[in-house]
Amino acid sequence: MIWSIIGITALAGMGGTGIGGLISCLFRKDSNKTVSLLLSFAAGVMTSVVCFDLLTEALHPDDMGNDVVLVVLGVLVGYVVIALLNAWIDRKTNHEVAHIDENHPRTADSLEELTHANHLREHREGRQPRSGLFLAGLVMAAAIALHNVPEGMVIGASFARTAKEMLLNRGGLMMAGVIGLHNVPEGMAVAVPLISGGMPKWRSVIVTAMTGFPTVLGAVLGFTVGAMGTTALVLALSVASGAMLYVVFGELLPESILMWQSKLPAAATVIGMLVGVIIIYA
Repeated sequence: MIWSIIGITALAGMGGTGIGGLISCLFRKDSNKTVSLLLSFAAGVMTSVVCFDLLTEALHPDDMGNDVVLVVLGVLVGYVVIALLNAWIDRKTNHEVAHIDENHPRTADSLEELTHANHLREHREGRQPRSGLFLAGLVMAAAIALHNVPEGMVIGASFARTAKEMLLNRGGLMMAGVIGLHNVPEGMAVAVPLISGGMPKWRSVIVTAMTGFPTVLGAVLGFTVGAMGTTALVLALSVASGAMLYVVFGELLPESILMWQSKLPAAATVIGMLVGVIIIYA
């Protein structure tokens, strides 16, 4: 069972970020609108998974009585931990951008900021060395790798919920697919500055894919904790739900709006939610 989880999670983590890196190599034109729709769609699917699957199972484990207080506390813990982790990442990445001024965003949540897409012209004109872009890409790679650990825990906890189903574990496979979709824009965020900084395309794809490896470690941890018993499973599912809620409402949706101020990202979110409902109940 554990080896199956490792293999599936590796495909979701390393495969998702690797595809994002490959897309960055193949399409060098501005793709903000496409990425915005992808982020919005992923946010919708993840919202459905959290509300109609993870939290539902956490509140009614094995058809037993629910513990609302434990679930609420678990969600809060997962949300706060990921929020603090992202705040730490912001502080570690922002100082690498030498041309911050009073009008520059003070957060690294923006995909444009993380990839330096809004500074490419300035770099091309020679105002900033390419080494700065390359270093920013490496910092971003490390940040994404660290960020993928709790995402892996979400997959592991989902597999632990119905461990007897083995490879037909619908919940675990569904969660792996959602996380893999979410990892595509993250891979793009890593690959763009690496390529712009001078790294060969094939090597940038490999580095980008490797940032997804910590997802496997997180999955093993999430499965181990979730398999310890009903209370541990409830806590694991709740923490995973909190982590995903932060990713949706603290990262994906704000970023999609920043990248394309249109009504279509909202429509993509609704479509994503409906697709999530179909996946869960169909």
